[in-house]
Amino acid sequence: MLHEKRRLQPPPLDHASDEIARFIETYFNAYNAARLRESCQLFARMIDEGATIGVSISGALTPAGLSSVLTPLMQKGFIDYISSTGANLYHDLHFDLDLPLYRGTADVATGAVDVQLRKDGIIRVYDVLFPADVLYKTDEWVYRVMLAPEFGKRMGSGELHHKIGKYALETAKQLGVKKPSILATAHELDLPVYSPSPGDSTIGLNFSAIYTAQPDRGPHVDPAIDVAEMSALVLDAKRADAGLSGVLILGGGAPKNFLLQTEPQLQEILGVAEKGHDFFIQVTDARPDTGGLSGATPAEAVSWGKIDPEKLPDTVVAYLDSTIALPLMAAYVVARCKPRKPRRLMKRMPEMMEKLRTEYRTTDLYKRHWG
Repeated sequence: MLHEKRRLQPPPLDHASDEIARFIETYFNAYNAARLRESCQLFARMIDEGATIGVSISGALTPAGLSSVLTPLMQKGFIDYISSTGANLYHDLHFDLDLPLYRGTADVATGAVDVQLRKDGIIRVYDVLFPADVLYKTDEWVYRVMLAPEFGKRMGSGELHHKIGKYALETAKQLGVKKPSILATAHELDLPVYSPSPGDSTIGLNFSAIYTAQPDRGPHVDPAIDVAEMSALVLDAKRADAGLSGVLILGGGAPKNFLLQTEPQLQEILGVAEKGHDFFIQVTDARPDTGGLSGATPAEAVSWGKIDPEKLPDTVVAYLDSTIALPLMAAYVVARCKPRKPRRLMKRMPEMMEKLRTEYRTTDLYKRHWG
């Protein structure tokens, strides 16, 4: 069942032919095909107009090998910061450790063989399969990494991931891995990566295990730091020369809201004069009428101050599977857009935090709370 020919090892999407961009522009004319074309074109506008671009990642995208699509976008300067489930970041580390994941088949996806998979020690993520040993080896690596003295402090998930990324990059290089993970690539680019629920993943399970053994060891992750840092980098984007902030949302869930709540944090909680993000793209298979489109539509987001009401035309929702849309959107912008210089926001974080504090101290809300 775990045949080597089915091993998931897609190469990085570093190059794309202009033909695929013309194909999308010519034949994606109506319904969700049109929304995908508009998403591609708006993503290109965000890049070309100099917006600071945040991407949220939910759903099991990295087990499917899609960090091979995301990391080239990071390297080309098309992604400036990330909000992700911890699970996506954890499972992407398997690739840095050169541990195998495999394509399954349609019969596997039905769940008819799960009892046998359990007996055979094989884990299933829909139609992606891997030996349970992949988890155990990754857990051992993560656990030992977080025992390093530099992790023994209070920190946000941005700093946690930056530190893990350093070790992931070193490991990938030692093993000759051609496609380093999101965290490894982010460390190299000083690109912030946040997880809104750091305890809701196997990374969280491992730092909890360290805390259980020795409460004074290991990272103590504080979400207040993450909220402040993301607000600081969005405010910096809006106060920069381009003055534009864009979001690309893959799926929904907590990563989506964590990406968007920066504007209510600035406006509602801190009292800073702001209007909302300027560009909004979401790829989702959820529906708003059942409450399943978490974080809501762009129009609803306007009511929360998450989206600038004057920029509502610069929003698109494509009702599609992210595993289909993301490679096409990435190929489009790789073909159409010139690479941008990495913003290295992680390195600039102390400066951006000081600017946020300075502006907050001038607001009426600050004076009311702090005198």
